[in-house]
Amino acid sequence: MTSYYILQSYWWFIVSLLGALLVFMLFVQGGQSLIYSLGKTEPQLNALLRSLGKKWELTFTTLVTFGGAFFASFPLFYSTSFGGAYWVWMLILFTFIVQAVSYEYIAHQNNLLGRGTYRAFLFVNGLLAPILLGAAVSTLFHGAQFIVNKENLTDAIMPVVSTWQNPLHGLEAALDFSNGALWNLALGLAVFFLARVLACLYFINNIDDTEIRAGSRKHLLISTVGFLVFFLPWLIKLVVMSGHAIDPATLKITEESFKYLHNLIALPWTLLLLLVGVVLVLFGIIKSLLKPEFFKGIWFAGIGAVLVVLSILLVAGLNHTAYYPSLSDMQSSLTIITSSSSQFTLTAMTIVSIIIPFVLAYIVHAWWTLDREKTKTKA
Repeated sequence: MTSYYILQSYWWFIVSLLGALLVFMLFVQGGQSLIYSLGKTEPQLNALLRSLGKKWELTFTTLVTFGGAFFASFPLFYSTSFGGAYWVWMLILFTFIVQAVSYEYIAHQNNLLGRGTYRAFLFVNGLLAPILLGAAVSTLFHGAQFIVNKENLTDAIMPVVSTWQNPLHGLEAALDFSNGALWNLALGLAVFFLARVLACLYFINNIDDTEIRAGSRKHLLISTVGFLVFFLPWLIKLVVMSGHAIDPATLKITEESFKYLHNLIALPWTLLLLLVGVVLVLFGIIKSLLKPEFFKGIWFAGIGAVLVVLSILLVAGLNHTAYYPSLSDMQSSLTIITSSSSQFTLTAMTIVSIIIPFVLAYIVHAWWTLDREKTKTKA
């Protein structure tokens, strides 16, 4: 194994970890989708939004960091997906901009649109963002319609490496059922319900209100069922489906049956991450449902969710796997070998990545500082 491939694998791990952390932080969006269900009175609505308002910037920061890391380490994916599937990414970005504006102005007296409008904006962000992000991630396995031609870099008039082959430019991930849209939507809905599961556990932990905690446990059960209904079929499909493998010597890409199952077996530590993550998620949910005095389910389920998503993203790109299959031209499929930055760039980034543990420590410290006092319902 060359040092260059080690660097590529390392940065796929970093990108996967950031993606897993982003899925965990989507509990903010899950909470926003529950504000009308749990907030029966004005004080309860305010308590829910104050609780989420302390964390929404961490979610936004994680999203930007995830996108930035992907851009720097695997620029060909960034230019292919963000440049071709721009409608879905623009929608995701728009919903987060609406969220940022809403948290900024919702507490202002006599604001332009009124609190009700900003609450509705937050609900829309909570509804759409997890589904769109989940559907976009699912295309890493079920593919998209693009063609890559690196020779175009020498074209002085049109130096465009990747060209998108579908006029919907990303929206086909949720609309074109002949090319995996059903499974993309399944993962999108699974991420949506997982965000609501984590939000319920977060509210149980963070808000000192008997009615909100009781309502959160009720919706925790409902959201858990919804999550399992959509995630289990998607996961089973992933294990049995074919994938695309690259020959590191010739860079030729071929179809391989049960590719992702083979990856889990070849990389048993990813399978261990998956199993441990599932156990932690189930433990956090079940104990929170059975023990009304148990308030720490968010930590067990949150860590478990990170491990599950990390495992799934790792097997998408490691073990010589095409992490972004092309449905238009198999040889255009993206791998960490063919889509990464130069060895010099990855080396320099690896040195800079030493600060990542300090960033994580800051996030933990900020979380602890903001949560030293539980959010209370004010009359």
